[in-house]
Amino acid sequence: MNLNQLHPLQPYLWSFPRHPGDKRAEVLLYGTAPLLVSMDDKVLEQIANVASLPGLAGAAMTMPDAHWGYGFPIGGVAAFDAEQGGVISAGGVGFDISCGIRCLRSNLDLYDATPSLKELADTLFRTIPAGVGEEGEIKLNPAQLDQVLQDGALWAVRQGYGNAADLEYIEERGRVAGAIPDNVSELAKKRQRGEMGTLGSGNHYLEVQVVERIHDEAAAAAFGLREGGIVISIHCGSRGLGHQIGTDYLILLAKAAGRLGIHLPNRELACAPIESPEGQQYIGAMNSAINCALANRQILTHLTRTAFAKIYPHATLETLFDVSHNTCKVETHEIDGKPRRLHVHRKGATRAFGPGHPMLPERYRAAGQPVVIGGSMGTGSYILAGASGNQAFASSSHGAGRAMSRNKALARWHGRELISELAQQGILIRSRSMRGVAEEAPGAYKDVDLVAEVTEQAGLARRVAFLRPKVCVKG
Repeated sequence: MNLNQLHPLQPYLWSFPRHPGDKRAEVLLYGTAPLLVSMDDKVLEQIANVASLPGLAGAAMTMPDAHWGYGFPIGGVAAFDAEQGGVISAGGVGFDISCGIRCLRSNLDLYDATPSLKELADTLFRTIPAGVGEEGEIKLNPAQLDQVLQDGALWAVRQGYGNAADLEYIEERGRVAGAIPDNVSELAKKRQRGEMGTLGSGNHYLEVQVVERIHDEAAAAAFGLREGGIVISIHCGSRGLGHQIGTDYLILLAKAAGRLGIHLPNRELACAPIESPEGQQYIGAMNSAINCALANRQILTHLTRTAFAKIYPHATLETLFDVSHNTCKVETHEIDGKPRRLHVHRKGATRAFGPGHPMLPERYRAAGQPVVIGGSMGTGSYILAGASGNQAFASSSHGAGRAMSRNKALARWHGRELISELAQQGILIRSRSMRGVAEEAPGAYKDVDLVAEVTEQAGLARRVAFLRPKVCVKG
Protein backbone atom coordinates (compact mmCIF):
# COMPACT_ATOMS: atom_id res chain seq x y z
CA MET A 1 0.00 0.00 0.00
CA ASN A 2 1.26 3.47 -0.90
CA LEU A 3 1.42 5.52 2.32
CA ASN A 4 1.34 8.75 0.32
CA GLN A 5 -2.40 8.15 -0.03
CA LEU A 6 -2.87 8.20 3.74
CA HIS A 7 -2.78 10.80 6.50
CA PRO A 8 -1.29 9.79 9.88
CA LEU A 9 -3.58 10.72 12.80
CA GLN A 10 -1.67 8.91 15.55
CA PRO A 11 1.37 6.60 15.49
CA TYR A 12 -0.92 3.60 14.93
CA LEU A 13 -3.92 5.18 13.20
CA TRP A 14 -4.22 6.55 9.66
CA SER A 15 -7.02 8.04 7.57
CA PHE A 16 -7.73 7.94 3.86
CA PRO A 17 -8.55 11.59 3.02
CA ARG A 18 -11.68 12.34 1.03
CA HIS A 19 -11.57 14.38 -2.13
CA PRO A 20 -13.94 17.35 -2.68
CA GLY A 21 -17.36 16.00 -3.59
CA ASP A 22 -16.57 12.53 -2.27
CA LYS A 23 -19.68 11.35 -0.44
CA ARG A 24 -18.17 8.34 1.27
CA ALA A 25 -17.71 8.21 5.04
CA GLU A 26 -14.41 8.34 6.87
CA VAL A 27 -11.91 5.50 6.40
CA LEU A 28 -9.54 4.60 9.24
CA LEU A 29 -6.70 2.09 9.15
CA TYR A 30 -5.00 0.73 12.28
CA GLY A 31 -1.35 -0.22 11.97
CA THR A 32 2.24 0.93 11.68
CA ALA A 33 3.80 2.14 8.46
CA PRO A 34 5.56 -1.23 7.84
CA LEU A 35 2.31 -3.17 8.32
CA LEU A 36 0.37 -0.88 6.02
CA VAL A 37 3.09 -0.96 3.36
CA SER A 38 2.88 -4.77 3.42
CA MET A 39 -0.85 -4.66 2.61
CA ASP A 40 -2.16 -4.91 -0.94
CA ASP A 41 -3.61 -1.69 -2.41
CA LYS A 42 -6.84 -3.69 -2.79
CA VAL A 43 -7.35 -3.37 0.99
CA LEU A 44 -7.64 0.41 0.71
CA GLU A 45 -9.89 0.18 -2.33
CA GLN A 46 -12.20 -2.28 -0.60
CA ILE A 47 -12.56 -0.41 2.69
CA ALA A 48 -13.19 2.84 0.78
CA ASN A 49 -15.99 1.07 -1.09
CA VAL A 50 -17.44 -0.08 2.25
CA ALA A 51 -17.42 3.55 3.41
CA SER A 52 -19.79 4.45 0.55
CA LEU A 53 -22.57 2.07 1.63
CA PRO A 54 -25.81 3.53 3.04
CA GLY A 55 -26.37 4.04 6.75
CA LEU A 56 -22.76 3.64 7.87
CA ALA A 57 -22.25 4.82 11.46
CA GLY A 58 -18.85 6.33 12.17
CA ALA A 59 -15.93 5.20 10.03
CA ALA A 60 -15.17 2.09 8.00
CA MET A 61 -12.03 0.56 9.51
CA THR A 62 -9.31 -2.03 9.00
CA MET A 63 -7.41 -3.88 11.71
CA PRO A 64 -3.60 -4.27 11.76
CA ASP A 65 -3.82 -7.74 10.18
CA ALA A 66 -5.97 -6.64 7.22
CA HIS A 67 -5.61 -8.19 3.77
CA TRP A 68 -7.63 -8.49 0.59
CA GLY A 69 -10.91 -10.39 0.79
CA TYR A 70 -14.26 -10.80 -0.98
CA GLY A 71 -16.18 -7.52 -0.84
CA PHE A 72 -14.92 -6.34 2.54
CA PRO A 73 -11.22 -6.71 3.26
CA ILE A 74 -10.41 -9.40 5.82
CA GLY A 75 -9.81 -7.40 8.97
CA GLY A 76 -12.61 -4.99 8.03
CA VAL A 77 -15.02 -3.48 10.57
CA ALA A 78 -18.11 -1.42 9.76
CA ALA A 79 -21.28 -0.62 11.72
CA PHE A 80 -24.65 0.26 10.21
CA ASP A 81 -27.71 1.91 11.74
CA ALA A 82 -31.02 0.36 10.68
CA GLU A 83 -32.86 3.60 11.54
CA GLN A 84 -30.63 5.47 9.08
CA GLY A 85 -31.17 3.03 6.20
CA GLY A 86 -28.17 0.92 7.16
CA VAL A 87 -27.48 -2.27 5.26
CA ILE A 88 -26.48 -5.86 5.93
CA SER A 89 -23.81 -7.28 3.62
CA ALA A 90 -22.90 -10.94 3.13
CA GLY A 91 -19.45 -9.80 1.99
CA GLY A 92 -19.07 -7.99 5.30
CA VAL A 93 -19.62 -11.21 7.24
CA GLY A 94 -17.70 -13.61 5.02
CA PHE A 95 -18.44 -17.03 3.58
CA ASP A 96 -17.24 -18.98 6.62
CA ILE A 97 -19.85 -17.45 8.90
CA SER A 98 -18.80 -17.39 12.57
CA CYS A 99 -15.38 -18.80 11.87
CA GLY A 100 -13.66 -18.41 15.22
CA ILE A 101 -11.43 -19.87 17.90
CA ARG A 102 -12.35 -21.97 20.93
CA CYS A 103 -9.52 -21.77 23.46
CA LEU A 104 -9.20 -24.38 26.22
CA ARG A 105 -6.94 -24.22 29.25
CA SER A 106 -5.68 -27.40 30.93
CA ASN A 107 -4.13 -28.52 34.18
CA LEU A 108 -1.14 -29.94 32.25
CA ASP A 109 2.35 -28.47 32.10
CA LEU A 110 4.70 -28.88 29.17
CA TYR A 111 7.04 -30.93 31.35
CA ASP A 112 4.27 -33.43 32.04
CA ALA A 113 2.96 -33.49 28.47
CA THR A 114 6.21 -33.70 26.48
CA PRO A 115 6.93 -37.46 26.77
CA SER A 116 3.56 -38.29 25.16
CA LEU A 117 3.17 -35.44 22.65
CA LYS A 118 3.74 -37.65 19.61
CA GLU A 119 1.13 -40.11 20.86
CA LEU A 120 -1.23 -37.19 21.52
CA ALA A 121 -0.68 -35.82 18.01
CA ASP A 122 -1.54 -39.18 16.46
CA THR A 123 -4.59 -39.63 18.70
CA LEU A 124 -5.94 -36.16 17.93
CA PHE A 125 -5.40 -36.77 14.21
CA ARG A 126 -7.42 -39.99 14.39
CA THR A 127 -10.13 -38.43 16.55
CA ILE A 128 -10.69 -35.07 14.85
CA PRO A 129 -12.13 -35.30 11.31
CA ALA A 130 -10.25 -32.74 9.19
CA GLY A 131 -10.02 -31.95 5.49
CA VAL A 132 -12.06 -30.80 2.50
CA GLY A 133 -15.50 -32.39 2.63
CA GLU A 134 -14.47 -34.62 5.53
CA GLU A 135 -17.44 -35.93 7.51
CA GLY A 136 -17.66 -37.11 11.10
CA GLU A 137 -19.58 -39.82 12.91
CA ILE A 138 -22.50 -37.52 13.72
CA LYS A 139 -25.23 -37.79 11.09
CA LEU A 140 -28.24 -35.51 11.59
CA ASN A 141 -31.70 -35.76 10.11
CA PRO A 142 -33.40 -32.54 8.93
CA ALA A 143 -35.24 -31.95 12.22
CA GLN A 144 -32.07 -32.45 14.27
CA LEU A 145 -30.08 -30.07 12.11
CA ASP A 146 -32.77 -27.41 12.43
CA GLN A 147 -32.46 -27.76 16.20
CA VAL A 148 -28.69 -27.23 15.93
CA LEU A 149 -29.28 -24.06 13.89
CA GLN A 150 -31.73 -22.83 16.49
CA ASP A 151 -29.85 -23.68 19.70
CA GLY A 152 -26.12 -23.74 18.84
CA ALA A 153 -23.71 -24.95 21.52
CA LEU A 154 -26.66 -25.36 23.90
CA TRP A 155 -27.90 -28.19 21.66
CA ALA A 156 -24.46 -29.82 21.73
CA VAL A 157 -24.28 -29.70 25.54
CA ARG A 158 -27.76 -31.18 25.81
CA GLN A 159 -26.55 -34.07 23.63
CA GLY A 160 -23.67 -34.72 26.00
CA TYR A 161 -20.92 -32.89 24.12
CA GLY A 162 -19.44 -30.91 26.99
CA ASN A 163 -21.08 -29.32 29.98
CA ALA A 164 -23.08 -26.28 31.01
CA ALA A 165 -19.94 -24.58 32.37
CA ASP A 166 -18.67 -24.32 28.77
CA LEU A 167 -21.62 -22.11 27.82
CA GLU A 168 -20.64 -19.42 30.32
CA TYR A 169 -17.49 -18.73 28.31
CA ILE A 170 -18.92 -18.58 24.79
CA GLU A 171 -20.19 -15.43 23.12
CA GLU A 172 -23.97 -15.15 23.64
CA ARG A 173 -23.63 -18.16 25.99
CA GLY A 174 -23.43 -20.43 22.96
CA ARG A 175 -26.74 -19.50 21.35
CA VAL A 176 -27.36 -16.36 19.32
CA ALA A 177 -30.99 -15.23 19.12
CA GLY A 178 -32.79 -14.54 15.85
CA ALA A 179 -31.88 -17.73 13.99
CA ILE A 180 -34.45 -18.82 11.40
CA PRO A 181 -33.53 -22.27 10.05
CA ASP A 182 -36.27 -22.01 7.39
CA ASN A 183 -34.21 -19.23 5.78
CA VAL A 184 -31.38 -21.69 5.11
CA SER A 185 -31.54 -23.50 1.77
CA GLU A 186 -31.92 -27.26 1.54
CA LEU A 187 -28.58 -27.42 -0.29
CA ALA A 188 -26.84 -25.66 2.61
CA LYS A 189 -28.44 -28.05 5.09
CA LYS A 190 -27.56 -31.06 2.97
CA ARG A 191 -23.89 -30.00 2.98
CA GLN A 192 -23.90 -29.85 6.79
CA ARG A 193 -25.67 -33.01 7.88
CA GLY A 194 -22.46 -35.03 8.05
CA GLU A 195 -20.06 -32.23 8.91
CA MET A 196 -20.89 -31.49 12.54
CA GLY A 197 -17.83 -32.03 14.70
CA THR A 198 -15.36 -31.58 11.82
CA LEU A 199 -12.45 -29.19 11.47
CA GLY A 200 -12.44 -28.40 7.75
CA SER A 201 -9.43 -27.29 5.73
CA GLY A 202 -7.52 -24.15 4.71
CA ASN A 203 -6.37 -22.09 7.68
CA HIS A 204 -8.46 -24.13 10.13
CA TYR A 205 -6.58 -26.08 12.77
CA LEU A 206 -6.50 -27.64 16.20
CA GLU A 207 -3.33 -26.67 18.01
CA VAL A 208 -1.81 -27.79 21.30
CA GLN A 209 0.22 -24.87 22.67
CA VAL A 210 2.35 -23.95 25.65
CA VAL A 211 2.16 -20.61 27.44
CA GLU A 212 5.70 -19.39 26.84
CA ARG A 213 5.42 -15.82 28.10
CA ILE A 214 3.06 -13.79 30.29
CA HIS A 215 2.60 -10.10 29.46
CA ASP A 216 -0.16 -9.20 31.95
CA GLU A 217 -0.02 -11.08 35.25
CA ALA A 218 -3.42 -9.95 36.55
CA ALA A 219 -5.30 -10.79 33.36
CA ALA A 220 -3.44 -14.10 33.03
CA ALA A 221 -4.51 -15.04 36.54
CA ALA A 222 -8.13 -14.19 35.69
CA PHE A 223 -7.90 -16.29 32.52
CA GLY A 224 -6.28 -19.21 34.39
CA LEU A 225 -3.01 -19.01 32.43
CA ARG A 226 0.49 -19.72 33.72
CA GLU A 227 3.90 -20.07 32.10
CA GLY A 228 4.53 -23.63 30.97
CA GLY A 229 0.81 -24.46 30.98
CA ILE A 230 -0.79 -26.32 28.08
CA VAL A 231 -3.67 -24.70 26.19
CA ILE A 232 -5.55 -25.82 23.08
CA SER A 233 -6.94 -23.63 20.30
CA ILE A 234 -9.61 -24.90 17.89
CA HIS A 235 -10.04 -22.70 14.80
CA CYS A 236 -12.98 -23.47 12.51
CA GLY A 237 -16.43 -22.23 11.51
CA SER A 238 -19.79 -23.19 10.04
CA ARG A 239 -18.31 -25.48 7.37
CA GLY A 240 -20.33 -26.16 4.19
CA LEU A 241 -23.52 -24.66 5.56
CA GLY A 242 -22.03 -21.21 6.12
CA HIS A 243 -20.32 -21.17 2.74
CA GLN A 244 -23.55 -22.12 0.97
CA ILE A 245 -25.51 -19.42 2.82
CA GLY A 246 -22.95 -16.87 1.65
CA THR A 247 -23.30 -18.06 -1.94
CA ASP A 248 -27.11 -18.15 -1.83
CA TYR A 249 -27.55 -14.71 -0.32
CA LEU A 250 -25.03 -12.85 -2.47
CA ILE A 251 -27.50 -13.39 -5.30
CA LEU A 252 -30.58 -12.43 -3.27
CA LEU A 253 -28.96 -9.33 -1.76
CA ALA A 254 -27.64 -8.18 -5.14
CA LYS A 255 -31.17 -8.37 -6.54
CA ALA A 256 -32.47 -6.41 -3.55
CA ALA A 257 -29.85 -3.71 -4.05
CA GLY A 258 -30.88 -3.39 -7.69
CA ARG A 259 -34.58 -3.28 -6.81
CA LEU A 260 -34.02 -0.56 -4.21
CA GLY A 261 -31.60 1.53 -6.27
CA ILE A 262 -28.61 1.01 -3.95
CA HIS A 263 -25.40 1.85 -5.79
CA LEU A 264 -22.82 -0.88 -5.31
CA PRO A 265 -19.24 0.25 -5.98
CA ASN A 266 -18.46 -3.44 -6.40
CA ARG A 267 -20.88 -6.33 -6.94
CA GLU A 268 -19.09 -8.24 -4.17
CA LEU A 269 -20.65 -5.74 -1.73
CA ALA A 270 -24.16 -7.02 -2.44
CA CYS A 271 -26.34 -5.80 0.41
CA ALA A 272 -29.87 -4.86 1.42
CA PRO A 273 -31.34 -2.53 4.05
CA ILE A 274 -31.37 -4.22 7.44
CA GLU A 275 -35.13 -3.74 7.75
CA SER A 276 -35.92 -4.98 4.22
CA PRO A 277 -37.42 -8.47 3.71
CA GLU A 278 -34.19 -9.61 2.07
CA GLY A 279 -32.06 -8.15 4.84
CA GLN A 280 -34.11 -9.84 7.53
CA GLN A 281 -34.06 -13.10 5.62
CA TYR A 282 -30.25 -13.07 5.44
CA ILE A 283 -29.93 -12.17 9.13
CA GLY A 284 -32.09 -15.17 10.08
CA ALA A 285 -29.92 -17.45 7.95
CA MET A 286 -26.66 -15.88 9.19
CA ASN A 287 -27.68 -16.36 12.84
CA SER A 288 -28.46 -19.99 12.05
CA ALA A 289 -24.92 -20.39 10.70
CA ILE A 290 -23.46 -18.72 13.80
CA ASN A 291 -25.25 -21.29 15.95
CA CYS A 292 -24.00 -24.05 13.65
CA ALA A 293 -20.40 -22.90 14.17
CA LEU A 294 -20.82 -22.62 17.95
CA ALA A 295 -22.23 -26.16 18.07
CA ASN A 296 -19.43 -27.42 15.83
CA ARG A 297 -16.70 -26.01 18.08
CA GLN A 298 -18.51 -27.42 21.13
CA ILE A 299 -18.49 -30.92 19.62
CA LEU A 300 -14.82 -30.53 18.69
CA THR A 301 -14.13 -29.54 22.29
CA HIS A 302 -15.72 -32.82 23.42
CA LEU A 303 -13.66 -34.82 20.90
CA THR A 304 -10.50 -33.07 22.05
CA ARG A 305 -11.23 -33.95 25.66
CA THR A 306 -11.81 -37.55 24.61
CA ALA A 307 -8.44 -37.70 22.87
CA PHE A 308 -6.60 -36.09 25.78
CA ALA A 309 -8.20 -38.51 28.27
CA LYS A 310 -6.69 -41.46 26.38
CA ILE A 311 -3.16 -40.08 26.76
CA TYR A 312 -3.44 -38.06 29.97
CA PRO A 313 -6.13 -39.71 32.15
CA HIS A 314 -6.01 -36.96 34.78
CA ALA A 315 -6.13 -34.03 32.36
CA THR A 316 -8.89 -31.44 32.68
CA LEU A 317 -9.72 -29.11 29.77
CA GLU A 318 -11.86 -26.06 30.55
CA THR A 319 -13.23 -23.57 28.05
CA LEU A 320 -11.30 -20.33 28.43
CA PHE A 321 -13.34 -18.51 25.78
CA ASP A 322 -14.90 -18.89 22.34
CA VAL A 323 -14.70 -15.91 20.00
CA SER A 324 -16.02 -15.55 16.45
CA HIS A 325 -14.43 -13.35 13.82
CA ASN A 326 -16.86 -13.50 10.86
CA THR A 327 -20.15 -12.09 12.10
CA CYS A 328 -22.60 -9.21 12.18
CA LYS A 329 -23.98 -8.56 15.65
CA VAL A 330 -26.41 -6.04 17.09
CA GLU A 331 -24.63 -3.96 19.72
CA THR A 332 -24.93 -0.56 21.38
CA HIS A 333 -22.03 1.84 20.81
CA GLU A 334 -21.57 5.56 21.32
CA ILE A 335 -21.40 7.77 18.23
CA ASP A 336 -20.72 11.46 18.93
CA GLY A 337 -21.48 10.86 22.59
CA LYS A 338 -24.86 9.22 21.99
CA PRO A 339 -25.64 5.49 22.32
CA ARG A 340 -26.86 3.91 19.08
CA ARG A 341 -28.03 0.41 18.31
CA LEU A 342 -25.84 -0.80 15.45
CA HIS A 343 -25.27 -3.86 13.27
CA VAL A 344 -21.51 -4.32 13.57
CA HIS A 345 -19.91 -6.25 10.71
CA ARG A 346 -16.62 -7.88 11.68
CA LYS A 347 -14.97 -9.82 8.89
CA GLY A 348 -11.71 -11.30 10.09
CA ALA A 349 -11.99 -9.19 13.25
CA THR A 350 -12.76 -10.21 16.82
CA ARG A 351 -15.14 -8.54 19.24
CA ALA A 352 -13.07 -7.23 22.14
CA PHE A 353 -15.18 -5.82 24.97
CA GLY A 354 -13.15 -3.93 27.56
CA PRO A 355 -13.16 -4.29 31.35
CA GLY A 356 -16.51 -3.87 33.06
CA HIS A 357 -18.68 -4.76 30.07
CA PRO A 358 -21.91 -6.38 31.31
CA MET A 359 -21.84 -9.12 28.65
CA LEU A 360 -18.58 -10.55 29.98
CA PRO A 361 -18.49 -13.51 32.39
CA GLU A 362 -18.02 -12.35 35.96
CA ARG A 363 -14.63 -14.08 36.13
CA TYR A 364 -13.26 -11.90 33.31
CA ARG A 365 -15.16 -8.67 33.90
CA ALA A 366 -12.30 -6.84 35.63
CA ALA A 367 -9.74 -7.98 33.03
CA GLY A 368 -11.72 -7.58 29.81
CA GLN A 369 -12.79 -10.07 27.17
CA PRO A 370 -10.30 -12.76 26.13
CA VAL A 371 -9.19 -12.22 22.52
CA VAL A 372 -7.19 -14.75 20.51
CA ILE A 373 -4.83 -13.68 17.72
CA GLY A 374 -3.98 -16.92 15.98
CA GLY A 375 -0.70 -17.40 14.20
CA SER A 376 0.21 -20.10 11.71
CA MET A 377 1.72 -23.54 12.29
CA GLY A 378 5.15 -22.43 13.46
CA THR A 379 4.83 -18.86 14.63
CA GLY A 380 2.81 -18.86 17.83
CA SER A 381 -0.38 -17.12 18.91
CA TYR A 382 -1.45 -14.53 21.48
CA ILE A 383 -4.19 -14.27 24.04
CA LEU A 384 -5.13 -10.66 24.69
CA ALA A 385 -7.77 -8.83 26.73
CA GLY A 386 -10.16 -6.23 25.35
CA ALA A 387 -8.99 -2.71 26.16
CA SER A 388 -10.88 0.20 27.70
CA GLY A 389 -11.56 3.04 25.30
CA ASN A 390 -11.47 0.90 22.15
CA GLN A 391 -12.77 3.23 19.43
CA ALA A 392 -13.14 0.54 16.75
CA PHE A 393 -16.58 -0.62 17.94
CA ALA A 394 -14.76 -2.83 20.49
CA SER A 395 -12.95 -4.77 17.74
CA SER A 396 -9.51 -6.31 17.49
CA SER A 397 -7.22 -8.17 15.10
CA HIS A 398 -8.01 -11.88 14.73
CA GLY A 399 -4.78 -13.36 13.39
CA ALA A 400 -1.46 -12.69 11.76
CA GLY A 401 -3.13 -12.04 8.39
CA ARG A 402 -1.87 -13.37 5.09
CA ALA A 403 1.14 -11.66 3.54
CA MET A 404 1.24 -13.97 0.50
CA SER A 405 -1.42 -15.65 -1.64
CA ARG A 406 -1.94 -19.39 -1.43
CA ASN A 407 -0.68 -19.82 -5.00
CA LYS A 408 2.55 -18.00 -4.22
CA ALA A 409 2.98 -20.07 -1.06
CA LEU A 410 2.54 -23.27 -3.09
CA ALA A 411 5.21 -22.14 -5.51
CA ARG A 412 7.65 -21.45 -2.69
CA TRP A 413 7.16 -24.25 -0.15
CA HIS A 414 6.57 -28.00 -0.12
CA GLY A 415 4.41 -29.63 2.54
CA ARG A 416 6.65 -32.54 3.52
CA GLU A 417 9.71 -30.32 3.81
CA LEU A 418 7.81 -27.90 6.05
CA ILE A 419 6.62 -30.72 8.29
CA SER A 420 10.20 -31.94 8.65
CA GLU A 421 11.54 -28.44 9.39
CA LEU A 422 8.87 -27.79 12.01
CA ALA A 423 9.47 -31.18 13.65
CA GLN A 424 13.10 -30.17 14.13
CA GLN A 425 11.76 -27.12 15.99
CA GLY A 426 9.66 -29.35 18.26
CA ILE A 427 6.36 -28.70 16.44
CA LEU A 428 4.46 -31.81 15.31
CA ILE A 429 2.17 -31.36 12.26
CA ARG A 430 -0.54 -33.83 11.31
CA SER A 431 -2.39 -33.19 8.04
CA ARG A 432 -4.05 -35.12 5.24
CA SER A 433 -3.02 -32.52 2.66
CA MET A 434 0.58 -31.62 1.83
CA ARG A 435 -0.82 -28.91 -0.43
CA GLY A 436 -2.72 -27.47 2.52
CA VAL A 437 0.43 -27.42 4.64
CA ALA A 438 2.33 -25.53 1.94
CA GLU A 439 -0.50 -23.01 1.53
CA GLU A 440 -0.43 -22.32 5.26
CA ALA A 441 3.36 -22.04 5.59
CA PRO A 442 4.45 -19.77 8.46
CA GLY A 443 6.22 -17.49 5.99
CA ALA A 444 2.96 -16.85 4.11
CA TYR A 445 1.67 -14.78 7.06
CA LYS A 446 2.53 -11.46 8.62
CA ASP A 447 4.66 -11.31 11.75
CA VAL A 448 2.21 -12.28 14.51
CA ASP A 449 4.41 -10.64 17.16
CA LEU A 450 4.19 -7.34 15.32
CA VAL A 451 0.43 -7.63 14.76
CA ALA A 452 -0.17 -8.33 18.47
CA GLU A 453 2.16 -5.51 19.55
CA VAL A 454 0.47 -3.00 17.25
CA THR A 455 -2.98 -4.21 18.34
CA GLU A 456 -1.97 -3.32 21.89
CA GLN A 457 -0.31 -0.02 21.02
CA ALA A 458 -3.37 1.04 19.00
CA GLY A 459 -5.55 0.57 22.09
CA LEU A 460 -7.62 -2.31 20.63
CA ALA A 461 -6.58 -5.04 23.09
CA ARG A 462 -3.65 -5.66 25.40
CA ARG A 463 -1.35 -8.68 25.32
CA VAL A 464 -1.82 -11.23 28.09
CA ALA A 465 0.14 -14.32 27.00
CA PHE A 466 2.19 -15.68 24.10
CA LEU A 467 1.54 -19.29 23.06
CA ARG A 468 4.08 -21.51 21.29
CA PRO A 469 2.68 -24.38 19.16
CA LYS A 470 3.65 -27.97 19.99
CA VAL A 471 1.10 -30.00 18.00
CA CYS A 472 -0.97 -28.84 15.03
CA VAL A 473 -3.73 -30.86 13.33
CA LYS A 474 -4.83 -29.50 9.94
CA GLY A 475 -7.12 -30.57 7.14
